[in-house]
Amino acid sequence: MPVTLTEAAAKHVTRYLARRGKGVGVRLGVKTTGCSGLAYKLEYADEAQPEDVVFEQHGVKVLVDPKSLPYIEGTELDFVREGLNEGFKFHNPNERDRCGCGESFRI
Repeated sequence: MPVTLTEAAAKHVTRYLARRGKGVGVRLGVKTTGCSGLAYKLEYADEAQPEDVVFEQHGVKVLVDPKSLPYIEGTELDFVREGLNEGFKFHNPNERDRCGCGESFRI
């Protein structure tokens, strides 16, 4: 299953890359950390790596390293504003549990 972006997330990424003046999209992966074991890592990517799995939606590329893909396959990346806070939200169908602080998850 692909990793997808909502229209709101794609617009945010497109605006940020335009302000930055460079970049091909966002790199999404996981790292081992936190109470539940895994945490998302998201960064703007200046170039694709040869091993990256690339998904594209709304004109924005999402680059995923092959080791992270089994943990985030099917994830939808959204960008939301809630009051004064704004940020990316991950809707991952593989998540079984999330720690109380919301920083890490378990598959």
